[in-house]
Amino acid sequence: MEEEQKNTDENPLKVNRRHFFSQLSVGIGSLALGSLLIPDLFKTGAETVATQPLGIPHFAPKAKRVIYLFQAGAPSQFETFDHKPTLRKRMGEDLPDSVRNGQRLTGMTSEQESFPLMPPAVGFKQYGQAGSWISDFFPHIGKIADDICIIRSMHTEAINHDPAITFFQTGSQQSGRPSMGSWMSYGLGSENKNLPSFVVLTSRGKGNSQGLYSKLWSSGFLDSKHQGVLLRSGKDPVLYLNDPDGLSRSDKRHLLDHVSSLNKLHHVETGDDEIESRIAQYEMAYRMQMSVPDVMDISKEPQSIIDLYGEDCQVPGTYAANALQARRLAENGVRFIQLYHQGWDQHGNLHNEMMGQAKDVDQASAALVMDLKQRGMLEDTLVIWGGEFGRSNYCQGKFDPTNYGRDHHPRAFSIWMAGGGIKPGMNYGQTDEFGYNIVENPVHINDFHATLMHTLGLDHEQMIYKHQGRRFRLTDVAGNVIKDLLA
Repeated sequence: MEEEQKNTDENPLKVNRRHFFSQLSVGIGSLALGSLLIPDLFKTGAETVATQPLGIPHFAPKAKRVIYLFQAGAPSQFETFDHKPTLRKRMGEDLPDSVRNGQRLTGMTSEQESFPLMPPAVGFKQYGQAGSWISDFFPHIGKIADDICIIRSMHTEAINHDPAITFFQTGSQQSGRPSMGSWMSYGLGSENKNLPSFVVLTSRGKGNSQGLYSKLWSSGFLDSKHQGVLLRSGKDPVLYLNDPDGLSRSDKRHLLDHVSSLNKLHHVETGDDEIESRIAQYEMAYRMQMSVPDVMDISKEPQSIIDLYGEDCQVPGTYAANALQARRLAENGVRFIQLYHQGWDQHGNLHNEMMGQAKDVDQASAALVMDLKQRGMLEDTLVIWGGEFGRSNYCQGKFDPTNYGRDHHPRAFSIWMAGGGIKPGMNYGQTDEFGYNIVENPVHINDFHATLMHTLGLDHEQMIYKHQGRRFRLTDVAGNVIKDLLA
């Protein structure tokens, strides 16, 4: 024993077994604490691709951020962007079996003996240099026809709302996967440490509404810090963000410092990564107390902007107010901004309900694109407008030209995109004369996700997260970048 101690003292570079093990726990603890305080300290290239957030894109991006104007409930393509004169010419005729070709139907129409064709509820006009056909429900969007790319060949396997909207938002019809915004937050990080990288705003129209659930902006198996933050209208945009009465800012800072110290010690003991996320969330909430009220305050917006978005933008909780907030959030470095507008489920009373829904969103959607463009932000902001599937070209239920609705139709529907590296003034994809089947350039949801990620400089095949022994990605095992859409 004495000889062993003597050798160690004489040459400090020699470490005996007992001394090695006695210092090992301290070393591991220091490494763990170092990785907590400096998250990038021990990252390697392989880890970055497979299991860690990248923080930088794979290649030069065209878009820095996304604003997704999701029209929950599935607006009809026949009353939006897919002009089909044949439906008016053949109104009331039964949809040919050769066109439907045994496609799966919902329980609402599967027992129908006939499928009478129904024309668009309103007329269409051509807009822009490309002569894009756009419904009379959307004259304001018609004014930005040269700035948007209309995709008329979207398709999905999901035929009911919940799996369909989940598929669009997470890349899977089953719950539990990270949402698009969470993947973007994971892959690219935040541009503003005082605001979340992923924010959600909701509004509700007067039409038939489907439910919205937090799973649509969940981080799934990714760190919880990548979850979308729902901003509410009214006095408290984020619940429980404000301090209780009697607690000063300095008291709150002192409290958070103590809680953080305890969490760091617990992280060293357990190695649980969620503790690191918890620390980050506490700090984010503290910073948001100052940043969120300022971002949500539109009182300093000039009258010209109020006029652009419409008077409703001054009413908290409306679609127009959320569209204006989306621009303000984008200006302040929020990476992914998701708007949901409910009320597009027109199984009946389609004309009146769609008129109200279109009035809610038409002016504000166009205003957002114009506003971004005049600020020089459209070129690096990707704006998306659309729902989870389309609508049938036939009448649901008994034929009645004065009061009818359309059932779900996943085989072909329309969306539009603008800015962020997408070709403007373009119409992509085509359906048959009945608007039922795609005949040119189909775009699957996996392709849509792959293309969206590409505009942000992310390779969808490399954006992988290992979970429970499997390598997951937003596009699962499919998806192709639609290069024809890229500017």
